[in-house]
Amino acid sequence: MADTLSNIFNIISIARKSGKQTCVVGPVSRFLVRILDIIKSNGYINKYEIISDSRGGFIKLELSENLNQCKAIRPRLPIKAEDVTKYEKRFLPSLGFGIIILSTSKGLMTNNEAKNAKIGGSLIAYVY
Repeated sequence: MADTLSNIFNIISIARKSGKQTCVVGPVSRFLVRILDIIKSNGYINKYEIISDSRGGFIKLELSENLNQCKAIRPRLPIKAEDVTKYEKRFLPSLGFGIIILSTSKGLMTNNEAKNAKIGGSLIAYVY
């Protein structure tokens, strides 16, 4: 696996398109858990459960009906605080619909939180 985040989002997208309500992704990392916390707080997944085993563990996700698409942004572009709206127009279907996850100096946050805090960062993923 070259990019675990892209692989995990592909598993979620395939499960959603095939009509499944749950899927299992892995391996577990703190980075992935933080991204899932953000997605869950915005209502795109209902819940997740960490299943441990000897090889890093897995996460069982319960998908929400609100989830249409999720993808990792490659390459991880660095953006300034004033450019957040420009990338919302590029990656989201309409303004205010969906979220972009950014890695900032204050940790992972959504595009709305980054605009309110007036900080930039690197683009990680988008979900709508």
